Amino acid sequence: EVQLQASGGGLVQPGGSLRLSCAASGFTFDGYAIGWFRQAPGKEREGVSCIGSTDGSTTYLDSLEGRFTISISRDNHRKAVVYLQLNNLKPEDTATYYCAADLSAAMRIPRCNYEVSHKIQSYDYWGQGTQVTVSS
Repeated sequence: EVQLQASGGGLVQPGGSLRLSCAASGFTFDGYAIGWFRQAPGKEREGVSCIGSTDGSTTYLDSLEGRFTISISRDNHRKAVVYLQLNNLKPEDTATYYCAADLSAAMRIPRCNYEVSHKIQSYDYWGQGTQVTVSS
């Protein structure tokens, strides 16, 4: 069974940091693009960032102003985890954050492309979401 597991959310004060993690079971990330999305109450889900699992291409939501960083790490067994480092958090970053896998990215160079990788419909598998709350 293919599953994505997002974790690392929590309550943090404005200006604080969090690191979100996305791990897969039932498949590997190899060749695919992994995206992070967020959805605030009453708002549409928006694409935050994307990383190509093998080519390292990345994209970011323009409004983030460089505060978030996406990365990928593999252990000795090539099991990969995708991280999203959130720095200088603001109350408007409060949302449920989801990771998702785009399998068709294996056919695309670069794997992450802003026009494609920030659209919900580009992704095949979704994690359950992790809540990020930024409040004093």
